[in-house]
Amino acid sequence: MYPNLYFFLKEVFGVEIQFFKLINTFGFLVALAFLSAAWALTTELKRRQQAGWLGFTETQITVGDGAPMSDIIWNAFFGFIIGFKFIGFFTDKENALADPQAFLLSGMGNLPAGILAAIAFAGWRWYSGNKTKLSKPEKRSIRIWPSDRVGDMIVLAAVFGFGGAKLFHNFENWEELVADPVNALLSFSGLTFYGGLICAGAAIVWYARKHKINLWHLVDSFGPALMLAYAVGRIGCQVAGDGDWGVANSAYVADEQGKAVLASSPKQWNDSATVHLNYFKRAQHGVKEVNTTADILHTSYVAPSFLPTWMVAYTYPNNVLSEGIPVPGYEGQWSNRLPMPVFPTPFYETVMGLLLFAGLWFLRSRIFAPGVLFGVYLIMNGTERFLIEKIRVNTTNELLGFHPSQAELIALALILVGVGVILYKRKAKA
Repeated sequence: MYPNLYFFLKEVFGVEIQFFKLINTFGFLVALAFLSAAWALTTELKRRQQAGWLGFTETQITVGDGAPMSDIIWNAFFGFIIGFKFIGFFTDKENALADPQAFLLSGMGNLPAGILAAIAFAGWRWYSGNKTKLSKPEKRSIRIWPSDRVGDMIVLAAVFGFGGAKLFHNFENWEELVADPVNALLSFSGLTFYGGLICAGAAIVWYARKHKINLWHLVDSFGPALMLAYAVGRIGCQVAGDGDWGVANSAYVADEQGKAVLASSPKQWNDSATVHLNYFKRAQHGVKEVNTTADILHTSYVAPSFLPTWMVAYTYPNNVLSEGIPVPGYEGQWSNRLPMPVFPTPFYETVMGLLLFAGLWFLRSRIFAPGVLFGVYLIMNGTERFLIEKIRVNTTNELLGFHPSQAELIALALILVGVGVILYKRKAKA
């Protein structure tokens, strides 16, 4: 596992650059997920604009008025963060290297460097704005197409998506929030995808109405982009080991080095699970109480000969949560691995997400009724998540004698909404 890019560069290329300890692997791949979504969204919006399905709006801008004060203030703020934190990393390596994530979220940094960087960034913005300043500013009318607003929409989706993901996760794990509210609210782990999807979706609907963008064509364009972003984001979950793994695979046990090996018999798995029973008592994430090995969530599946073992049984060594037991040869932060091999569900979701994205990308130019493609996306998304929940460890709820997880309930709702949207919009004209 690679909690940050330092671990990745060290293991893959043999290069040790301390600065990269500040770049969280999961956060880096989430950023790539948003970039990939921006590409897919822009491409599809431009196609629909060329087809005449999406129009432009006109707005008035002032040319030659110099740099707005809001831009200067924003640049000063950004420069301060760069100087305070990133320059502070090199001037306070002892604290920064001990726990890079805690350093980023703390009040530690280099104050003089932050102030100087803020002045430099603000000054540069003022200077560049003054170079194009006119003696008499002019007002001009320009056309803005939906594809020109992708940057705004992606930022909006990122802010509300992250907030919604944290909100839904904390509602689902209320006891963790009460026990440690600061860590629960500020940590980069503990995100619920559907919470992010719902809150980001609400923000985008508001934005579309504000700027008079055809909502059905917009959500159709978002479908493939969201599926691609989900697939890329799940790579971050897999390589960082953020806790989104599956139930134990009882066909395997972990050897002394922490690698998954085929169990010689069900008894060997049971004996190994008994040794680590205390871990499972506290690590079932509220699914159910664990008193004996029979209570441990598990499924037995042996990998076909043509697949590597890690695709069905993995112990997530050096995971970003430091979950489990020590990995031989490692010390300090992120030196643990899971005691029993589990199904690497983020990997499965990446594969399924890429396949479903390919399907949506193929269908986008073959479905003409606006809204139908988004309905297909909702059905695909809900079906994929409902299936993967069957081998994931999640908090469950009591409902009419059943024990579904929050994600299963939302997945079923998305499938029903998707079917409803298709039935409602299938005969609509582009």
